Amino acid sequence: MKIAMLSYHTCPLATLGGKDTGGMNVYVRDLTLELGRLGIHVDVFTRSQDEHVPHVLHDLGFGNRVVHVPAGPETPLPKRRLVDHIPQFVEGIRKFAMDKDIQYDLIHSHYWMSGLAAEALSDAWGGTPIIQMFHTLGEMKNRVARTEAEREGAYRLEGERQVLARVNGIMAATPAEHAQLEWLYKADMSKVAVIPPGVDVDHFYPIPVDEARQFIGLDPDARMILFVGRIEPLKGLDTLIKAVACLRVKDLAEPVHLAVIGGDPEAGPEEISAEMAYIQKMCDELTVGKMVAFLGKRSQDTLPYYYSAAEVVVMPSHYESFGMVALEAMACGTPVIASQVGGLAFLVQDGVTGYHVPDGDDEALCTRLTNLLGDESLRRKLGRNASEYAHNYTWEKIAPQIVDFYKNIIKSTTRLTPQQKLI
Repeated sequence: MKIAMLSYHTCPLATLGGKDTGGMNVYVRDLTLELGRLGIHVDVFTRSQDEHVPHVLHDLGFGNRVVHVPAGPETPLPKRRLVDHIPQFVEGIRKFAMDKDIQYDLIHSHYWMSGLAAEALSDAWGGTPIIQMFHTLGEMKNRVARTEAEREGAYRLEGERQVLARVNGIMAATPAEHAQLEWLYKADMSKVAVIPPGVDVDHFYPIPVDEARQFIGLDPDARMILFVGRIEPLKGLDTLIKAVACLRVKDLAEPVHLAVIGGDPEAGPEEISAEMAYIQKMCDELTVGKMVAFLGKRSQDTLPYYYSAAEVVVMPSHYESFGMVALEAMACGTPVIASQVGGLAFLVQDGVTGYHVPDGDDEALCTRLTNLLGDESLRRKLGRNASEYAHNYTWEKIAPQIVDFYKNIIKSTTRLTPQQKLI
């Protein structure tokens, strides 16, 4: 089986914590690795964003490739401008397949812009079947948007609906996403399969706390709350900052600080994101600057140390289709406090692997943090439960479900023969 994996707007090899890097990058990378172990050939196609990076890399092993396709300037671009370069991206993939004399059995596209590219490729290749995974939905983002600037444009919503109508199969990460596709998009639910992402438990596993803290340079007796994610309004970091300010007045045995992985806190005034500037200003206004450490981007190789060193990982998001950070943290034996939204409400088991809190409720989050930080035996219990629960999501268990979905879609799809395509 040969798979063309499309990740148009972001590369699976990118360092996490940037503007457009997160759970989707991890998903594409780790799924490709696991498919390679199963003997399935995968070429991951992504738009080239750096002319100095080789266009073809074999970093995912098993003969599988990451192909950086020039489409527009080889620099990062706003998503609105990326849409204009999809035709060039498609032509680059067609040329690569022709030069390599390879015919793909299926296209697996990620995010809606990749879906538009998949549609054009399928038409050019005589009806190659497409499986789509959205990762986030524009309608859901608009439901939680606080300002007009945070809203997704009509071009995205129309694009998502076009993709839904065209593809052969759709993968939803959770029953919540399944319901959103049905209620908000009126999708053909006969196309939809609910298959959660997986986690690499050979990489994410509990590291002894003292060793993890030594690795990241944290004092053995320090109390650390951890946030990992993009610095954007959707992630709700402002709610967590307010909760940290609330913690100052609580009767905790030792001081607590918050470590924030993501974004570029050292960017100059012209480059810093609006949300990062807003968060840093909030820290100053609430006088919690000494309690919050902005660490910027971190590689996947170091994340298990941060997860294991933390007392708790907090995901205060307003919307998450799944929540890969929560799964990785739980695999490392760290309890998670998360907003009761989307995939997080499904993934984090309240009172078992962590806790749910109402979206945007900094007082409820402060209360949960206070209780958890003040009870070591409870933290250990939730951490053990979390690690055990995460093993339900190993890639060894998840990937075969995806492969079965691939086979069913391929089997049920009629493709044109080369002769028919010429007619």
